[in-house]
Amino acid sequence: MQGKRLVGQKVLMSKPTQASSEEMSFGDLLEQSFAQDEVREGEIVDGEVVQIRKDQVIIDFGFKSEGVVQLAEFPVAGGQSQVRVGDRVSVVIESKRENADGLCVLSKEKADRMRVWDDIAKAHDSEGTVEGTVLARVKGGLQVDIGVKAFLPGSQVDLRPIRNLDKLIGERFKFKVIKFNRRRNNIVLSRRLVLEKEREEQKSKTLERLQEGAILDGQVKNITEYGAFIDLGGIDGLLHITDMSWGRLNHPSDMFKVSDDVRVKVLKFDANTERVSLGLKQIQDDPWMEADNKYAVGTKVSGVVVSLTDYGAFIELEPGIEGLVHVTEMSWTKRVKHPSKLYAIGDEVSALVLDIDISQKRISLGIKQTEPNPWTLLAKKYPVGTVIRGPIKNITDFGVFVGVEDGIDGLVHVSDLTWSGRITHPSEMFEEDLDVEAVVLNIDVEQERFSLGIKQLTDDPWRAMPDWLEPGNLLDVRALKVSREEVFVEIAPGIEAILPWNEWSSDPTDLTTVVRTGEDVRVVVYDVDPRARIIYVSRTRAQ
Repeated sequence: MQGKRLVGQKVLMSKPTQASSEEMSFGDLLEQSFAQDEVREGEIVDGEVVQIRKDQVIIDFGFKSEGVVQLAEFPVAGGQSQVRVGDRVSVVIESKRENADGLCVLSKEKADRMRVWDDIAKAHDSEGTVEGTVLARVKGGLQVDIGVKAFLPGSQVDLRPIRNLDKLIGERFKFKVIKFNRRRNNIVLSRRLVLEKEREEQKSKTLERLQEGAILDGQVKNITEYGAFIDLGGIDGLLHITDMSWGRLNHPSDMFKVSDDVRVKVLKFDANTERVSLGLKQIQDDPWMEADNKYAVGTKVSGVVVSLTDYGAFIELEPGIEGLVHVTEMSWTKRVKHPSKLYAIGDEVSALVLDIDISQKRISLGIKQTEPNPWTLLAKKYPVGTVIRGPIKNITDFGVFVGVEDGIDGLVHVSDLTWSGRITHPSEMFEEDLDVEAVVLNIDVEQERFSLGIKQLTDDPWRAMPDWLEPGNLLDVRALKVSREEVFVEIAPGIEAILPWNEWSSDPTDLTTVVRTGEDVRVVVYDVDPRARIIYVSRTRAQ
């Protein structure tokens, strides 16, 4: 048993001996009491909490008197002190002299600081680590609480420079102690050394299982335009944008963000340079393997517009498979100048498979084919000979376009404007937006052409050639158009004749100086060609 004896008001526990306390001599007891008096001020001792007062904690630390520690020196959580009776604590003896309450003065905070410095020295000498919490940003780095305040230089925060150090405030990490000075209360830490060591340990483990064909877990470390660098554990590999997905990908950031976890396949590994090429799509089935069955010609499909070009729109049918709708396959009636006039990226559309080439991984789609072809209906609605009326939509060198229905125009060729056929440009007779009548001449469904005629609205005046148009007949005509070398004159409605410059007078001259448009002239017919529909007249021969 342990022996007990009274020292003043305090009951002390003596060290166990082979003899009981009753057998110990008074000298032995006195020697034991003196041994207890050998504790010195400033030393750290362990004690037990025996009593908690309003603002004080009473500690039994094996001395003749108990000690007192201020309650404020103990941690607080949720507004409640965390000390309890029976707790073992380390304290520093500040004074062995008893205060007015007969207690020695102790300090837990000083003991904590002294223990921290011992741990710091041990970590420094043994190249171990200490843990701490980042408190604040200071000039040149960060302030860290490791039990005492320490300095973490900006260059030692991470393996790479961190622009925003403020985001680390409140975080807890492990650190290496680079140097310390207890007397000056100066400590310099490094987190970078800890990360480098961890990275080397990870790297050695990763290299053991790094081989072509291996499937590994990693984390996105950095993203560029051409790909993403994946941390495999101490060694980085490049996941190129072309190996991320079977489908279209505009930028790696559309698929990943930094710190994302990802499972990849090792495509190539060079042990000498430690370069690693990775693939993600390679651990997924190629969707084109079954595409010829799923997207046979004539199959109706649906998808989302993912890209627009001058020549068409790309439709994603499923991840990894896209089809092209050419501008000519978008509408039966509209002349699509650019796909953006009809669709926007993200639009859902339906289409028909027109062609598929598995070797080239190409699918041709048509959107207009999902609706009835209006040209097949036109032939029934407007049979040849039907007279229509509509506005002139456009005038060209070769004819005029007349609006038939929404998106469908009919062409009146310049040769079908008038029976005479002698016009330099259709604008001489017509202007845009003018309503005209025309007759349907032909509808070509395959070529999507609608042919109209205006001269066909009247009978061909050349079919019944009047007797008075025979050579030698004298006529009064009116000048329609005058040039330097000839004058076109109207003989009858729809019938014109040519008056050459050398048939104007015996002294040939520039006709524009002697003839005015609309002027009446007496002439004689001297040549008629019904097949070519040409009549020549002369003024000199009429005189």
